[in-house]
Amino acid sequence: MDTYHPYHPVVSTIITLLKGGGYWFETWEHEPVTTSEEAAKVRHGYSLSQGAKAIIVKSEKPHQDTNSHFVMLVLPGDAKIDSKKVKKSLGLGKFSFASSVDLAHVTNGVESGGVPPWGSLFSLTVYVDGTLSQHEKIIFNAGDRRFSIAMKYRDYMTLVQPLIADIRVS
Repeated sequence: MDTYHPYHPVVSTIITLLKGGGYWFETWEHEPVTTSEEAAKVRHGYSLSQGAKAIIVKSEKPHQDTNSHFVMLVLPGDAKIDSKKVKKSLGLGKFSFASSVDLAHVTNGVESGGVPPWGSLFSLTVYVDGTLSQHEKIIFNAGDRRFSIAMKYRDYMTLVQPLIADIRVS
């Protein structure tokens, strides 16, 4: 397995999966970023809307067939979550953003702002907003605020197998 020190181990996991499957990707090492806007400034050649922003939310009750109270929402970097759409299309009822303690527990220590849109690595159901499909390539923080990966959207869909949902403010 490739190792990328001093980054969170999930960086190496993602790169190993991409290399192992022969998928196209490119990487960036950069100053720590915590927002999509900051990230877009250091990812030359990519727009804010190509950023795949991952947000983990916690519901009052376990989600569908899983025992988890947590799900991952993925949307373009320039979009905001529409709470009413999330509640309706995902059937979550009441939900809140995962706390920093919950986030650390669910992701094995990935910091807020560094969570990759790969909920499958954390045994989370992933919902991706369909508008992200407008881009051939997407880019995201890969488990560390200082490391980004770009890849083809269709490959992301193949590897992560997220569910498509209308979850952003129109």
